[in-house]
Amino acid sequence: MLLGSVFGSLLGSVLTATAVLAQQPPVPRPFPVPGSTTPAAPTQPAQPAPTVPATSSAGATEAPPTEALLGVPIFPGAQFLASYDAGRGQRYYLFGSGAAFVDLVAYYRNVLKQKGEVIFEVPATHGFEVGKYREETMAFPPGVTIKDFQSAVSEGYPNPKPGAQPARLRTIIQIVPVTEK
Repeated sequence: MLLGSVFGSLLGSVLTATAVLAQQPPVPRPFPVPGSTTPAAPTQPAQPAPTVPATSSAGATEAPPTEALLGVPIFPGAQFLASYDAGRGQRYYLFGSGAAFVDLVAYYRNVLKQKGEVIFEVPATHGFEVGKYREETMAFPPGVTIKDFQSAVSEGYPNPKPGAQPARLRTIIQIVPVTEK
């Protein structure tokens, strides 16, 4: 359950900071934050460092990471969405897929040769730890987390790339690379 608590805590901080800094309408969260409710607006917003997708010096969106960089396979056909600074020299990478949640879980169970762990039943979220977590040098444990975004109340996660197909992604994949720290 360490994966769930560390992941939930850090992701909640990142998403909250991004929403406060952007001062835009709320964006759907790719992963839930356990036990959170919408916080009241602070009288004086905190000014944490913004967490934004990486861009090249020319301002273009970064190139998709390779499986060699990530240390785990990328689900076939998954679209790279963005990467974010996780702190302590780590990044995490988000991918979207039109494939069903159960298909992605089955794929990663097969290629990683492990069962993984149910993090949340609703919305369905499943995690696989793929490396040793070192609290003193890492912000996140290396792993793959899969979240189901399609349900009776959601058509899927809006594809952040204008004009990209599919317009809504059924499943979001977060990969924290295996590092040698």
